[in-house]
Amino acid sequence: MTTPPRLFDADQIARNLARRPSADNFVRDLVLDDLADRLSAYKRDFTRAVLIGPDAATLPQTLATANGPVTLQRVEAFTGAEFPELPEGEQDLIVSLLHLQAVNDVPGHLARLRRRLKPDGLLLAAFVGGESLAELREAFLSADLAVSGGASARIAPMAQVRDAGALLQRAGFALPVADVETHRVRYATPFALMAELKALGASNPLSDRPRRFATRSLLAAAAQAYAERDADADGRVRATLEVIWLAGWVPHESQQKPLRPGSAMVSMKDVLGPSGGVGA
Repeated sequence: MTTPPRLFDADQIARNLARRPSADNFVRDLVLDDLADRLSAYKRDFTRAVLIGPDAATLPQTLATANGPVTLQRVEAFTGAEFPELPEGEQDLIVSLLHLQAVNDVPGHLARLRRRLKPDGLLLAAFVGGESLAELREAFLSADLAVSGGASARIAPMAQVRDAGALLQRAGFALPVADVETHRVRYATPFALMAELKALGASNPLSDRPRRFATRSLLAAAAQAYAERDADADGRVRATLEVIWLAGWVPHESQQKPLRPGSAMVSMKDVLGPSGGVGA
């Protein structure tokens, strides 16, 4: 078995989070609002539920399904450990928020989460998706080429929604669902966006990141490229935030299964009539 590449530096992520001036996080707040809406649609009772995310102490202890309140055990996502300490096979529900985008072995991580769930247990996960910060990525690529003649790893790679459902299936989940919420955020300048990313603890988390600080000339070139490409008429610049949502169930005999080929009880001829087509 091959070892997954170590893309993300967990110690650096912990340092980035520790340096933040406050725990305010508008991305987390957006995701929590969406989580409350999504969970409220389930007509299920979850008696043992876990919520994994950054700044766990600021996350809610109670949410609700259509059946009533759910009490959540909060677990810190970024502790430096490869995986949260959870007993196997005991949870009805695991929610993972804003963590998977910085996990080195996503299929393996999802498989370990599945083993913590009971049969017919539910995993809900939200993470930052592949189109996020596309504007900033293009701006730095252009600036790197102009200033130093080459590209550096400055923005973390992120999964695309088209691959997300396959990740759940690979990890052994049934009835996988993946969808995406896309937000457009505007800033006075590219520098305002960079400052907010630093304040959120979202500075470069890559193991292969440049070891020297970006120079003033590089930052200026990136800001100019950003403004030329992604500024609105009022001078403010756009930034894309994409949040991918996953939902998957641990297999159980009670779950709906696809029909076997040839097992249909009604033929298309019966539906369409003897002419084989839709009525005139």
